[in-house]
Amino acid sequence: MLRITDQYFWNFVFSVFFIILVVMGAIILETESRILLADLELVDYALITLASWRLVRLFVYDAITKFIREQFWDVKKVGRKYQLEKPKTGPRRTMADLFDCPWCLSVWTTALVMFVYLLTPYAVFPVVFLALSSVATFLQLMSSAVGHKAEQLKRENEG
Repeated sequence: MLRITDQYFWNFVFSVFFIILVVMGAIILETESRILLADLELVDYALITLASWRLVRLFVYDAITKFIREQFWDVKKVGRKYQLEKPKTGPRRTMADLFDCPWCLSVWTTALVMFVYLLTPYAVFPVVFLALSSVATFLQLMSSAVGHKAEQLKRENEG
């Protein structure tokens, strides 16, 4: 019988790997950074935050990156059809959990965006692009929510 703690080992390995990457990134940025962390302004934090949010949505929810998420799932035959299922344990399970959890993935994406943003001036272009895309995504989500609520109220008033 599989216990939930069987997956703890892989979660620990990925956490240690993340910490090592962050420490290595900090060491690299200490000498190679184009902007010092202390010199970041509110607009920089806003861009990094919005770009990170968009990357999370891109990898957790968007159909265009579904092929990446599916690499970490098992394919099971159910009758005449195939169905995706999370692996029970192992590193693929940890990756499937990571790509299924926006809060978990946001830590990784924010570290990546911040590292690249601080490292090179060329990062400004993709970061601004992702940040503007996140604003557009937010506006679309809000307009859909308002439209859904308006339809719901209309149905309630008719009935």
